[in-house]
Amino acid sequence: MKSRAIALLFACASAAAADDCPDYIKHDPGGDYVNADDRKGLSVVENYHFTPNVERLVRGASGSLGADIGYTLEHFPNHHRALAAMSRLALRDRNRKPPGAHYTVECYFERALRYRPQDARVHSLYGSYLLAIGQTDAALEKLEESARLEPANATAHYNLGLLYVKKKDYDKARASAQKAYAMGFPLPGLKNKLAAAGEWRE
Repeated sequence: MKSRAIALLFACASAAAADDCPDYIKHDPGGDYVNADDRKGLSVVENYHFTPNVERLVRGASGSLGADIGYTLEHFPNHHRALAAMSRLALRDRNRKPPGAHYTVECYFERALRYRPQDARVHSLYGSYLLAIGQTDAALEKLEESARLEPANATAHYNLGLLYVKKKDYDKARASAQKAYAMGFPLPGLKNKLAAAGEWRE
């Protein structure tokens, strides 16, 4: 019931493209979250805006949670932990544009991907968010891209396998599971789901 309510409240998410969602323009400090040179200025942003309390969604550091997380993403658009926090905030408060944020959650993800389209982690986080709001097909596209970009990431294959199970595409789910477990992924949930459906093969 809860997931259905969230899906209904986020039904307008497909309208994200119609929102004002400009491309990221590099700030100083700022840039690519995974670039060593750009990360030299990361602490300046995180110490004042993306504190542990902000990341845990306890309280804002300089303003509202949406403002502090948004500030972080305006400087480092593919900041993985900030994108995850913004997603959790939107889902928790059932508001795709949390108070203080300049853009919708979808826009923050789109800005990150336009800036760094090869960032597998952003695709994965976006896929998880889309799945949480009931956009299964769009989520599948993002999770497949994440696994393609980072084929050695066991978590990416595991999450993709879970989604394939949800869609009852057991052949692909099994293939993803075997890749994840061959890389040492520790959680048995995907294997258990396939076994329960009579679709697990060693």
